[in-house]
Parts: sequence; structure tokens; C-alpha cells
Amino acid sequence: MRLLVVEDEEDLADTLRFGLQANGFAVDVALTAAEAGERLALNAYDVVILDLNLPDGDGVDIVRGIRSGGLETCGGTDTRVLMLTARSSLEHRVRGLDAGADDYLVKPFAFQELQARLRALLRREVAGGDVVLRVGPVELDTARRTAVRAGRELRLTNKELGVLEYLMHRPGHVVSSEELLEHVWDENADPFTQTVRVTVGTLRRKLSLDDEEQLLETVVGQGYRLREAAVRSGT
Repeated sequence: MRLLVVEDEEDLADTLRFGLQANGFAVDVALTAAEAGERLALNAYDVVILDLNLPDGDGVDIVRGIRSGGLETCGGTDTRVLMLTARSSLEHRVRGLDAGADDYLVKPFAFQELQARLRALLRREVAGGDVVLRVGPVELDTARRTAVRAGRELRLTNKELGVLEYLMHRPGHVVSSEELLEHVWDENADPFTQTVRVTVGTLRRKLSLDDEEQLLETVVGQGYRLREAAVRSGT
């Protein structure tokens, strides 16, 4: 899943970036409100982690802009927002939530709590809110970042886990390479490389119990689809 961290403290922004990337997220960073606006207009983010105190504006205004449609965003007015700020008073929390934030975390915070809140936001609208996603014989524990098929643990890279999670939220639906690139990779990914095709290819092989059973299929000219039941090659 792809996140935007809007935080003017560079050390904290870098710490969040590296920590979240190590846990399988694709992360972009904006240090100002202006940079946040530029990235939101270019990319569809699954969650925005937003500081309120920015050198050129107030994070509350960004949330209001997202919710009202006054701020151009690829993700639309439903983009999920987690406010991350030192403002701890009840008044500030209420103001942020009333502006449209989905959650509010006060600094200093434990990184484990940030991850848990992100997972809660990401599963709020899909999969019935379950920590463990299930599609056919495949199970993905989003908290432990582990996947199994028919009881067999799958050894997946962070990017393979990211692709699998995105597809498991949309079983039976065709997802394009562009959509996967948008949500699983960060802004440093080269859109002209074969990185999506290669990652999907290795994931497909790891998901297969043998050469004939396929859960992850290519829909020629459209993208990829995760099926809820295995199909035989050539059928």
C-alpha cells in the first residue's frame, strides 16, 4: 500500500519512511503543504500521514481541501488521513477529526501503534475489517506480514506481499499494471521498467502448488486477477 508522509521534521520523516518501507509500505514524503498538494495531485495514496504544523500552512486546511474537493487529489475526497502531531489537547483533536481526519495520533508515539492504526485504516473499507485476508486457499496476515497457501508458508518479498495484499482486497477484479505501480511502489519507481511484470511473475510461481494450478492470472491487455479458486492452465 502507498502512503504519503507530510512532515516538516526531516529526521522524523526519514525515520518514518525507512520504518514503513521495512514493513512493506511504499512511502513518499512531503516536507511542506505545497509539496503535499503536488504529490496528492499526481498520485493516489491509500493513506496520508499528516502533521498539523507545517512551515507554509496548517494540516487541517489540507484535510478540509481533500474532503471538500477543493484540493486536487488523484485519490479523491475519500482519501484516508491519519493526523500525526504534537497538538495533544482535546480541542485540537476534535478540530482535526471534525475537519475530516480518519484518526489522530499524538507525538511522541510508539511505532508499533502507528503501524496498527495504519492497518486499521487500510482494512476499514475492505475484507470486513479482518487482520487476516482470505481468498480461496490463500491467507495473508497483514499484521505479521506472512502468507500461506493450503497450510504452506510462502516466502515472499515485501513487494510480492504488497502486490498480493492489493489483489486480495480485490478478488476476481482485474487490476492493471499501472494501478499496482501506483499503490505498491513509491515515486522513485521507473514506470517504463518491467518491475510489475517481474514481481507478478515471481509471485505467481510462489502461489502455485504445481505448474498447473494458477490463482493469479494475466488478463491480456488489461492486467492481473486473483481468482478465488485455482484453475488449470489452458482451460
